[in-house]
Amino acid sequence: MADKPKPVYLLAGGRGMERRKGPDPLIQAALGLASALPSRRRPSVVYVGAASGDNAVFRVWVARLFQKAGAGDVTLAPLCGKRADPRKARAVLEAADIVFVSGGDVEEGMRVLGETGMIEPLRLLYRQGKPFFGISAGSIMLARQWVRWSDPRDDASAQLFPCLDIAPVFCDTHGEGDGWEELKSLVRLAPLRAVGHGIVSGSALVVEPGGKVSALGGEVHRFARRAGEAVQIESLREEKRAR
Repeated sequence: MADKPKPVYLLAGGRGMERRKGPDPLIQAALGLASALPSRRRPSVVYVGAASGDNAVFRVWVARLFQKAGAGDVTLAPLCGKRADPRKARAVLEAADIVFVSGGDVEEGMRVLGETGMIEPLRLLYRQGKPFFGISAGSIMLARQWVRWSDPRDDASAQLFPCLDIAPVFCDTHGEGDGWEELKSLVRLAPLRAVGHGIVSGSALVVEPGGKVSALGGEVHRFARRAGEAVQIESLREEKRAR
């Protein structure tokens, strides 16, 4: 019998991940989604690198972060280039304890998933209870939609395109440095009552199956549409639990 869908962890990445001496607490929290495993077993992770062209250097670096945080094997789902093998990718996705979607380029990542026929299999795995988490562009790919420009010099050419919609939210990651310009464009085009979540570097957005959201590790900025403009509203902040 399939398990119920689990929360999705959308990590911003960015500041400090590579310099941290100990395990990253946000990655540890994401790996905790596989907590039903037999005691003392490290969860196996399948690495979906569509947004980064299955870049081996980046994958090795990420795998080290995961294993430092308590992961077991980190296995590539091969979807890019000459080594692309969608059948093998499906097999390793089904066998792994948790699915990770890497950073890179959102539009390129979704193109690869579409061309290899992986979008519906990934959604099905989520509905069957497979845990998912992402970092940077991978977090955006797990959300509902993202924005692109047919002419980068013309703001009026912005348009939305679909993502995996596994986490039913609109979000951007580590864009605080430019004032969340891309997220604001997304919010201006999104449905009227949509809220855009800006996941600040070093933070995460936790999305429950029903759509409830919470911040982890820091602040998540939020934007809503008012009179055709994207306006910042009250941020999400991590709830401090009593000791």
